[in-house]
Amino acid sequence: LHLSAVKLAELHSDLKIQEKDELSWKKLKAEGLDEDGEKEAKLRRNLNVIMTKYGMNGKKDSQLVDTNYIKDGVESDTLDDPRLEKLWSKAKTSGKFSDEELDKLWREFKHHKEKIREYNILLETVSRTEDIHKNVINPSEENVVKEEILHNKHRELKDKLRSINQGFERLRKVSHQGYDTNSEFEEPRVIDLWDMAKSANFTEKELESFREELKHFEAKIEKHHHYQKQLEISHQKLKHVEGTGDKDHLNRNKEKYAMLEEKTKELGYKVKKHLQDLSSRISQGLQHNEL
Repeated sequence: LHLSAVKLAELHSDLKIQEKDELSWKKLKAEGLDEDGEKEAKLRRNLNVIMTKYGMNGKKDSQLVDTNYIKDGVESDTLDDPRLEKLWSKAKTSGKFSDEELDKLWREFKHHKEKIREYNILLETVSRTEDIHKNVINPSEENVVKEEILHNKHRELKDKLRSINQGFERLRKVSHQGYDTNSEFEEPRVIDLWDMAKSANFTEKELESFREELKHFEAKIEKHHHYQKQLEISHQKLKHVEGTGDKDHLNRNKEKYAMLEEKTKELGYKVKKHLQDLSSRISQGLQHNEL
């Protein structure tokens, strides 16, 4: 796959969550609690997202080019969207961002790219399901259930599209004006969650509690970023030491790399699980608004 040490750690975290979700689903299925198959369908969508994200779906155009090459302080990668490429180019040449801010902004652009990718996968899944549903000749109780599943998927599409539109407007504003020093949050995923939370059906007290939880979540993400950077540095040192023939030095570097890799995996899993929980709570609040 030619994935970097960080990407391999992220893949491990994603698969660990997928495995846990599938074990939970098998238990539900054994108890007859997924009769409509919606949870199974969601598991398949999540797996499809993972395979596409890491270039494991067999499609050459979706393979991620990830060589750890660093250029101008950020990863050398494409954004696959002319609008995003134009905004990023403008931001890089504007002189309004420090190297650290450019690195942070690049993470926002990459996060937005992943949101678009996930939206397109879900859209393709919904389109396939609709085609199958239209070809059914005899309506039945089962089809009524499938219509409800489709309704839920369309609502999920609507939420994702709203998040994408809000995210693009934010990127456009930041790219033109620079970062607001009074901004409450800095991490892209936390900014998304906070924007959506303010639109959900939360009381002032619930919203304030959510704000505090997001602060803890952002600190957890920053800690994960720190270990990711240390893992990359350790990986580069390990490759260098391998060529020196110094076995003692090599063993020490291998031990440090293994420790950093395990810590990065562990934190990655905790971050993604926490993100799932927070997103689920916001989704419930948004659904309540529609009711």
